Parts: sequence; structure tokens; C-alpha cells
Amino acid sequence: MIIYKDIVTGDEIISDTYNLKNVDDVVYEVDCRKVTKGADNIDIGANPSAEEQEEALEEGTKQVIDVVDGFRLNYLGDESSGQRAFQTKKDFQGQLKGYLKKVVEKLKEAGKDEDFIKGFQKGVQGYYTKHIVPNFADLDFYTGESMDPDGMVVFLNYREDGVTPYVIIWKHGLSEMKV
Repeated sequence: MIIYKDIVTGDEIISDTYNLKNVDDVVYEVDCRKVTKGADNIDIGANPSAEEQEEALEEGTKQVIDVVDGFRLNYLGDESSGQRAFQTKKDFQGQLKGYLKKVVEKLKEAGKDEDFIKGFQKGVQGYYTKHIVPNFADLDFYTGESMDPDGMVVFLNYREDGVTPYVIIWKHGLSEMKV
């Protein structure tokens, strides 16, 4: 098994036990599942509607997203009020620029050439413009277990069906660890 870690913080972000879909050679999109967690009952069945979820949850159980729970990702914001850490695209751009600068430093340390780095930067810009900006209002933001503000922000959104959650992870911001 391969565990992918944030190259800036060392936080575990995802593993190859999930289907990593390479998009534009810039990000991995990973479909997630909602699971019921609590007591000794773990239900990894289909995703019920919101009303069915509330009715089906027993006392002491809760609905979680498997990737978020399994890799101890932390919601950036206040979950109880639904307040997100990044209210505007401009708020988020500052964090992203700082993070990408650190990723470029790590890529240079790893011996990647200038063409590779320029391709990475161009790819990030294109993906950000095509996918992040138009869907910004729909995204939830997560960070690794350390909650390091300089670390990777993992995006969570839902597929067109409105039921299937998926995460978006910067591909070049990951290092591999075989276990």
C-alpha cells in the first residue's frame, strides 16, 4: 500500500486503497462515501438521502465521510455554524500562493527541472481557473491532522448527483510512502 503525504507538513492525506483519478495531471479526485460511525456499528452502505440519514442514525452514531475520517482531515471553519475558513476567493488565494511556493521549493529540493516546475505552475493555474473558481461556493476545505496553516488544503465537493462526495488533492503536493 502507498500512503500519500503532504510534502510540506508530512500529514497523511490519502492512500492508493482509494481510486485516485488523475485530472489534468494536476490533481487527484477521489470519490468518497458517507459512512455511519459509532458504538460498534459501522455501515458502509449506499448514501441515503438527508432525511433517511437523520432517521437511520441511532444515538451515539454519526455520519462521516470515509476519507476525511480515515485520514483525520480537519474542517477549516466552524462546522456547527457552517462558517467556512475562506469566505472569498481572495481569502483563499493568499493561502494557495503560500502553499504553492513551498511546493515549488520541495520540488526543487527533489531535483525537478524548471520545465517540470513551470508545467506544474501552469497546470495549477488552469485547474484553479476552470474548476476551483466556478465551484468555490460549493467547496468545503480541509487540512491535514497537524492543522499546519502552511499545509495543503484538500477540497471537498459533491458530484453532479448531489449525493457522492469527492475530494480534490494537489498531485504534486504529495510524497509517497510505501507500507
